[in-house]
Amino acid sequence: MKKAGLTFALCLLSYVSFSQEIALVKYNGGGDWYANPTALRNLIAYCNATINTKIKTKPQEVEVGSNDIFQFPLVHMTGHGNVFFSDSDAENLRNYLISGGFLHIDDNYGLQPYIVRELKKVFPNKELVELPANHPIFNSAFTFPNGLPKIHEHDGKRPQAFGIFSEDRLVLLFTYESDLGDGWEDPDVHNDPADVREKALKMGANIVKYVFEN
Repeated sequence: MKKAGLTFALCLLSYVSFSQEIALVKYNGGGDWYANPTALRNLIAYCNATINTKIKTKPQEVEVGSNDIFQFPLVHMTGHGNVFFSDSDAENLRNYLISGGFLHIDDNYGLQPYIVRELKKVFPNKELVELPANHPIFNSAFTFPNGLPKIHEHDGKRPQAFGIFSEDRLVLLFTYESDLGDGWEDPDVHNDPADVREKALKMGANIVKYVFEN
């Protein structure tokens, strides 16, 4: 039964792989998956204006354990608190990622210990590895010679980008101590300077372009 489900997922992902849509991941555990409500909308508008994407302007929402996740080449996850993946959630997410999907997780501050724990259910034998500053994701549309930019300060730590690879393909990006999503929000939400928001949006566009072209 699991094999049949994976075959269906592979076929479904292949069918929709030409679409340009981004979805926000809904998860269990009590964490605020809905944080940064204007972020994806603004990132999509920026990408459509600057890197020639044609993403549907209203981002969808998708549950981590739903087959609907296979409709999206890129899904985004954020929050501050607890995350919980059931066994079926973890299996579904793993199948999605190894079938060609991509998950970007942006720590909105406080997510890190929970998501690291839950990702062990998804890939028990894989580790998050830090991406070097010369990784193509930092140069796909705009150049970030020092790697992930710092958008919001929390604990005085440097921003880090971690990845999980499947057969040499980057399938998951975890951005930590950067808070890209805050920079994507409407200007009056955090009152960030224009250049800071621009950095966040440019890095977001890099992620989108990298995913759509790889």
